[in-house]
Amino acid sequence: MGDLVSLPDVEAARKLIAGVVRTTPLEPSRPLSALLGVPVWLKCENLQRAGSYKVRGAYVRISRLSAPERARGVVAASAGNHAQGVALAAGLLGISSTVFMPVGAPLPKVAATRGYGAAVEFRGDTVDEALVAAREFADRTGAMFIHPFDHPDVIAGQGTVALEILEQCPEVRTIVTGVGGGGLVSGLAVAVKALRPDVRVIGVQASGAAAFPPSLAAGAPVRLTGFGTIADGIAVGCPGDVTFQHVSELVDDVVTVSDEDISRALVTLLERGKLVVEPAGAVGVAALLAGAIEVDGPVVAVLSGGNIDPLLLVRLIEHGLAAAGRYLRFAVRCGDRPGQLATLLTRIAELQANVVDVEHLRHNPLLRIGEVEVALSVETRGADHSEVLLSTLRGAGYSVRLAPAGVPPRG
Repeated sequence: MGDLVSLPDVEAARKLIAGVVRTTPLEPSRPLSALLGVPVWLKCENLQRAGSYKVRGAYVRISRLSAPERARGVVAASAGNHAQGVALAAGLLGISSTVFMPVGAPLPKVAATRGYGAAVEFRGDTVDEALVAAREFADRTGAMFIHPFDHPDVIAGQGTVALEILEQCPEVRTIVTGVGGGGLVSGLAVAVKALRPDVRVIGVQASGAAAFPPSLAAGAPVRLTGFGTIADGIAVGCPGDVTFQHVSELVDDVVTVSDEDISRALVTLLERGKLVVEPAGAVGVAALLAGAIEVDGPVVAVLSGGNIDPLLLVRLIEHGLAAAGRYLRFAVRCGDRPGQLATLLTRIAELQANVVDVEHLRHNPLLRIGEVEVALSVETRGADHSEVLLSTLRGAGYSVRLAPAGVPPRG
């Protein structure tokens, strides 16, 4: 394997991007600080140009191309954030760009990438499949392939986030960030371990797309046979060779969180922090909320991106509320007689829960003659209130069946 990226590499990258990217704010989080008992800060890369940290590495990589390489244009593959970073960086440098995106890439990310001047092509269902198409395009046309994470220039550019963190919060003891292919956490670790080796760097992956834990256990990159998560920005099936070397040598730990943890974190950031963050950008906060990290504070969690489809945000808010016990979907069996529904709704109202919608279900083959099932969506004040509601209904003789978050309670 080659040499690791060095602190001078990161410092040189910072000079390159001066005036191009913004120094993003570091905001205190009172709710997380109160929960964890240590100061928690949020590094708001969701407020960066193009909506994520990706423009840092993309600009460094593209700006170092030779004149003949620039003339051939650049090509990249991404679910969205790297796409926007490449498109923006290439546009600023006067270079043509083509980006391959998975077929299901979020529409706002597609529109933004085109808005920065890139030509967008759709290939495959995952970033890995789009990467193959982008490499084939590069071989066929001579365009310079800009890898989303597995290149020293990209890692050095992402590492500039750490230089800002150490200046903004010199007392930091733990830095937590999301991990997909590993470019950001690699760059962070390079700078942090050179300047403050006492600071822990923790990576977080979505459990449905966690390639690093098995790779670290095996001592080499391991490709997942399948993966899926709401955090599309970190849904990468295999670590890169360069990033794997950095993570294995410099990063203290890589933990995982569930999609439920991520949706809960999104709701917390939106409701308590007034911050719009995409799922991949919220995994660090998700790990803190889920207790997946042994906290040594002060802690800085990197909010790596804020590019989220509003329609997805609506669904995730509902899912996050359900995961937090504040939004219940359940079905109740009762007699199919006049007044039964009114009695049920009165009981729920007396418990100060708000009914969002109601549906009578009479065609479930499991129902007995004279029975009806009432499907309800109810807002509550939290997990304790939800449990009181359910136990009270069951205590009153109702048969109550919960539905998974986001799934109607049918059948």
